[in-house]
Amino acid sequence: MKVSEEVGLRGFPDVIEPDCPARNILEHVVSRWGVLVLLALQDGTMRFSALRRRIGGVSEKMLAQTLQTLERDGLVLREAKPVIPPHVEYSLSPLGGQAARLVRPLAVWANDSVAEVATARAGYDTARA
Repeated sequence: MKVSEEVGLRGFPDVIEPDCPARNILEHVVSRWGVLVLLALQDGTMRFSALRRRIGGVSEKMLAQTLQTLERDGLVLREAKPVIPPHVEYSLSPLGGQAARLVRPLAVWANDSVAEVATARAGYDTARA
C-alpha cells in the first residue's frame, strides 16, 4: 500500500516515489530555510534585511536562493519599489499562506518536543558509546 493510500489520499501521487511532481514542491516548502521563510512572512511583508534578521543564522546567499525558489513556486511575492536605493519587499502569496498555515503546527510540535528529543539523543549517544 502506498503512503498516499495510508493517509487517505487515494488517487493522489505518492511523494515518496522519485517521479512524483509534488516531491519537488515539498522539498522546497520543508527545506531548512523554506519553513523558516514561510513562518517569518506570516507576520507580514518584510524587506530582505528584516527577514534575514528575523531568521537568525541564514546567510545572505541562502536566503536569496530560498526566496527565489519560493517565488518561482508561487509561494512568495517579490515587489521591487521604483525608488533609490532599491526597496524590495517580500510577502506570502495566497498559496504561500496555505503552506505556512500547514507547516506552523509542525514547528509548534518541534518546539514542544525539544526536551523529549534531547532525552532520546542522549540515550542514543550513551548506547552507541
